[in-house]
Amino acid sequence: MEGMTENLEDLARQIRRDVIRMIYHAGSGHPGGSLGAAELFAVLYGRIMRHDPNNPTDFHRDRLVLSNGHICASLYSVLARFGYLPLGELASFRRFGTRLSGHPSRTKLPGIVENSSGPLGQGVPVAKGIAQANRLLGSEGHVYCIVGDGEIQEGIVWESLLSAAQHHVDNLVLIVSYNRLQLDEAVAKVKSLEPLADKFKSFGWHVQRIDGHRVDDIAGALQQAREVTGKPKAVIADTVMGKGVPFMEDKFTWHGGSISLQQAQEALESIGSSAKFDDFLIDGEQAV
Repeated sequence: MEGMTENLEDLARQIRRDVIRMIYHAGSGHPGGSLGAAELFAVLYGRIMRHDPNNPTDFHRDRLVLSNGHICASLYSVLARFGYLPLGELASFRRFGTRLSGHPSRTKLPGIVENSSGPLGQGVPVAKGIAQANRLLGSEGHVYCIVGDGEIQEGIVWESLLSAAQHHVDNLVLIVSYNRLQLDEAVAKVKSLEPLADKFKSFGWHVQRIDGHRVDDIAGALQQAREVTGKPKAVIADTVMGKGVPFMEDKFTWHGGSISLQQAQEALESIGSSAKFDDFLIDGEQAV
């Protein structure tokens, strides 16, 4: 278990390195939420989800629906690290004509990403629909949906929560990256979500609340969620916007924006090196 934990922590560290370099070279992106969700992506792909880059459209695969698609730098990183994308393609992030646009596109990456995203809140009903369809068609796969806390303010999310409970969609696992910040302010000041766990429970969901940066806690909660039957599951993961980069941590101003060369260098130094992975190349050079 110790070795597995170290591997997942190292993967999360590499995801953060990729995120900084991708957004720096693109000149724009959403570093805060991407950095904050690194462990979630690492555990899902590294330990929990049933997936195979050699057979990405396997009927019985587990699927990840990314509702808050603006944090896709982390998604692209983990997909590349598991062989779904050429590692060097990360250098094309948000560039003209790229497949790696600022929000994931299912039409650009068919069989690799499960949903196109942009309008916040839409991923939850999409995930619910996929999960219901999987049950009807006999797929054994689970559907995981990562959602940001701010977008839970959308009414369509709560309609989907009611519907999922009504139909006992127990192959659906919703993961809330709860960093308490959104585009321009603290979530609590815009529209408070608390008591969030109680609200999920009142809607008929099985709920767990965890530290979203402890890989063993994440893995344990997601494994338990797979074993619960008869109701949909929610895992509220307390995360920190900009995690791993001190000057970005817990600051809503890093929801989106650009990163200067000096900031990128400082961020990479703070994150530290990754022993088991190689940084991708930008224009043939390992710059920044």
